Amino acid sequence: MAHVDYYFATISPYTYLCGVRPAEITTAHGATLTYRPMDLMNVFSRTGGQPPAERHPNRQAYRLQDMRRRAMMTGLPMKEKPAFFPTNPAPSSYAIIAAQADGSGDMAALVAGITRACWSEDRDIASDDVIRDCLTAADFPASLADSGLLAGAETYHRNTEEAVRLGVFGAPFFITDGDARFWGEDRLTDLEAHLAGRI
Repeated sequence: MAHVDYYFATISPYTYLCGVRPAEITTAHGATLTYRPMDLMNVFSRTGGQPPAERHPNRQAYRLQDMRRRAMMTGLPMKEKPAFFPTNPAPSSYAIIAAQADGSGDMAALVAGITRACWSEDRDIASDDVIRDCLTAADFPASLADSGLLAGAETYHRNTEEAVRLGVFGAPFFITDGDARFWGEDRLTDLEAHLAGRI
């Protein structure tokens, strides 16, 4: 059975634009999926990237155009300048890590819900109340927002270190067990083709 590691950041607009498709694609092709939230700013600083606000104006302008187009292509509503961006992604990442360990709810819905809260609903995903709401909506216990914080922090750090070691430089980033790598929401079709054996 094929496996895909999904490296992402809860504050990434392109992670939001993935929605639940990573889970749908892997399930359709009999592959397993592990969610690996990471510290994207740390990854950027170590792999030649920059936070959006520090990029050249040409890159900033292109990013906004591209986000607008990709939102139209995916059909997901998106705010180009959400009220709570940037914000601290660690609390929501820890909750996702705890939820994956718990296993009782819908991981795809949780990741989609947290990123949607930031990029469509103008909610602060560093807020415990917002995280609890997202956990509950995805059929996880709200208490996961407050549990396993040390384990969450350790896993988050480990995910970040592994991401850099494995060649990740942005989010979302997908790596198969055969080391095929796919960067970006717009490469999900390539990931699907790979899992189907077409490329």
